[in-house]
Parts: sequence; structure tokens; C-alpha cells
Amino acid sequence: AHDVERKRQSARCMDCGTPFCQTHSGCPIHNLMPEWNELVFKEQWKSALDRLLTTNNFPEFTGRVCPAPCEGACVAGLVAAPVTIKNIEYSIIDRGFQEGWVKARIPKERSGANIAVVGSGPAGLAAADELNQMGHKVTVFERDQKPGGLMMYGIPNMKLDKRVVQRRIELLQAEGVDFICGVEVGKGPVTAAALRAKFDAVLLATGAVIPRDLSIPGREAKNIHFAMDFLGKQQRALFNQNEGLMENAINFKTPFKGNKDWKLEFDGSFIDVRGHRVVVIGGGDTGTDCTATSIRQGCKSLVNLELMDKPPDSRDDIANAWPAYPRIFRTDYGQEEVKKRDGKDPRKYAVMTKEFIKDEAGNVTGVKIVSLKVERDANGKPSIAEIEGSEQLIEADTVILAMGFLGPDPNLTKDFGTAVTPQTNIKALHGSNGEGFVTSEPGVFAAGDCRRGQSLVVWAINEGQRAADAVNRYILESRAKQAIQAAADGVKSGRLGQRGFHTSAAPLPKEE
Repeated sequence: AHDVERKRQSARCMDCGTPFCQTHSGCPIHNLMPEWNELVFKEQWKSALDRLLTTNNFPEFTGRVCPAPCEGACVAGLVAAPVTIKNIEYSIIDRGFQEGWVKARIPKERSGANIAVVGSGPAGLAAADELNQMGHKVTVFERDQKPGGLMMYGIPNMKLDKRVVQRRIELLQAEGVDFICGVEVGKGPVTAAALRAKFDAVLLATGAVIPRDLSIPGREAKNIHFAMDFLGKQQRALFNQNEGLMENAINFKTPFKGNKDWKLEFDGSFIDVRGHRVVVIGGGDTGTDCTATSIRQGCKSLVNLELMDKPPDSRDDIANAWPAYPRIFRTDYGQEEVKKRDGKDPRKYAVMTKEFIKDEAGNVTGVKIVSLKVERDANGKPSIAEIEGSEQLIEADTVILAMGFLGPDPNLTKDFGTAVTPQTNIKALHGSNGEGFVTSEPGVFAAGDCRRGQSLVVWAINEGQRAADAVNRYILESRAKQAIQAAADGVKSGRLGQRGFHTSAAPLPKEE
């Protein structure tokens, strides 16, 4: 039945003269949707997989967690519902794994260049994949105990089964990419200087890791948590309690009935909100994930506070004209689960949190909010003002802050000496003109959320791909310059022992 519907959906794809789904307003990695839609319609699934993998390193990630800007730009969406592109993408890659079509691609030749990638989220993994296929030796450094970044620790298991992430990690390992985990570059023995002395180039892809805080009265109260602490601790508990499930993930076939084989025991190792009145501050994907995790743990009640006003049911044809991503009211899986259990949507729109209330023991007991009047100009830019006399008190036993992230760890940028933007992101351009992703430090590059600010997985893949091109260009140009200099000095080309070929490079210092 599902294949019949996917065939119907693929038939709706109109082979547009200008497929906006794959332009700058649609897919950032320019997936070839019309081509693989046609192949799915013809039931040529392996050929569809080949076309999908031409542009997308990790469709098993984007097919699950991407908000699908391609569908917002779908031409068919002008007159009816857009083609279900994301669902078809998910089906193609899952069919590929089930049939055994996705195999390790081991480069036939190696360049001799060594590249360090710091961070193993989607940007770092995409760059590592591209650089490895170019023939360079890639080593990925990850501060956590498992690679994958927020895909491994920040996105809940019910949304992205971690065996799907681990499967890709093991494929990359089989292809020659090395992973060194439990190492926080910039702290301890693995410093910027150590990496730059050993590797020909360094790519920083650490993501935006500093959570946005809420500095209001009562912030010091107990049981106020950042979203990544809440989500990450539960995921670590799942890993510890289900060790066998992550073994041999390279052969993992996605189950049709979800991931119910993961079991969770409330052992005190993570934040337990059973029976609590939970308030989640902040919308977006992270707020939704915190909502769903709380409701599945068994919280007593849940309220989700959002600063902006409720989006309209349909797009504004002037301020939000097609093919831009439609800013419309949506109900994601987290809100659906609350509605099913409690009978109502948990979101409160156009409110500002003013104060956290606590008891004598210092535990949070409530959140004081005020309603906002939100007005927008002709371009959709909002302005807000508090409504006098609209204060409310929401009872709470646990508060989760899901208000986004501000930038990379400042210790990292300080250690590498890279310039930063006023928003504290690493300063580097986005582009393919030879200057893209280049930081203020020679041989050091930046990509993903640590450069552009918090964004989507698909944008991280875009940045990883383009940064890999920039690093490769740097390696080739450096070699050309060295060869020219060697010829000028009368040294036979190919016998260089200078930094860049590392015939005698010192090893990285080991952890104590």
C-alpha cells in the first residue's frame, strides 16, 4: 500500500522546466528530485538510489529529520498539496540498505595528504566523506564518546534511531575514515598547535554548542535545564542500557514497526520528569523533541511557550511568497502526542517569560509570563510589545530551555586564533570562489553551524560538501607551490619532507 502511494506521489512530479524544489529556495544540496521521482514511478529503485546519492551524502538523515524546504518550493504545491518528496527520499535510501545496494566505497588511490576534521555532526561527516573519496586521509575528532554530534545525542531516538547514524559511521570507517572520540580539541593535550603540526589542513565543524540562556529573576532555581542536557542525558542512558543494539550497525535494516526494541530504565542517570508539570520554553525542532520526550516519560502536564505569534494556516502571498519556505502553522509529532493524551495543543503563542518562581528549598514552582502584541510590517518583520495587565503564572516542577544556540565553544576559537563574527560564529565566507570556508588562520577552515549559526541538517551537509572542495583546493595549491619551489631549489619533485607531506610528522600527544 505504501509503495502504491509513493508511486502515485512520484507521478505527481511534473518534470518542471525550472524545478524550484532543487534551487536555492528549495534543497540546499540540490537533490535531483524530478529524476529520482521518475525512476521511482518506473519502479527502478536502484537507479533512483544512484541519482539520490549523486547529491546527498546522507539521505537516511535528511529523509527523517529535514523539514523539507523542497516541498515548500514544489510547483505542484501552488495548486494542491506538494509532492511528498521527503517520504520518497526516505523510501529510496531505506530500500537501498534493505537490498544491500549501499556498500563501502574504498578509494583506489591515496593522495598522501592528512586532514583533521573537528566535530562529527552532519557537516563534519559530509566533509569527511567527500575528502576521503578524493583520496585524502581523514581523521575526525569528536568530544563525545560516539561520533554523530547532535544527530547521535540531540535528536531523540524515536525520531532518528541511533543505529541509522551508527550504520553510516561504520560505513565511513570501512571506507577509511578514522574517528577519535572522547577528545575535546582546544582543551588538554590535543591543541590547535598539535593538530596543525600533524595535519595538512584542519576543518572546524563543531556546530553551535553554546545554549541560549534566559537571564531573568529566579534563573538560579533548581530543575531548570537546557534542552541538550535533558535530551543528551536520556540518550546516554539508552546507550548504557542497550549496549547490544549498537553492535554491527553496518548491517542494520530499518524495522517497519519503529524502534520499540530500545528499553529505558529510570535509574537516576538522566533527568526524570515523570509526574512533573513541565514547561518547555522555545519552539522549533528542539522544543518539539523536548515536548515528545517529556510526554513519553510520563509528565503530569506540559506547556510549550513561544515568543512569536501563531503562524497563519496558509502562507502570506506578499511577505512569504512562493517558492520561499512557507511560514505556516504546523503540528509536529510532539504536539500530536500531547493532543492525543491531554486533548489540546500544548503551545502558548506570543508570550514572554518574565520570572521563575521558586519555593524555600530553591525548587522552581512556576513561570511568570506576559502576553505580547505582535505586529508585522509589509515584509513580515515582527515588532513586539507587552500587553499591560496580561501577566499569568504557570505552575511548573521542571523547566526546559529550548531557545537555540549561540555559536561554537569560545575555547576552540581562542586556541585556533580564528576571527569570529559579532554573533560569535567563526568568521569565514560561504561560497566556491576560492575564499569560501577559509578562516583567518592559514590551513584552517570552518563549516556548518559553527560558521553559519544554527541551521538545518541539510544546510550542514551543503557546508560540509563545499568546505571539502575548499580544503581540497588548498591541498592541491599547496602541493603545486611546494613542487615549484622544490624545482627552483633544485630538489627532485616528490621527495619533499616538509610540512604538508608529513614524512616525519610528530604524533599527537596522548590523553593522560
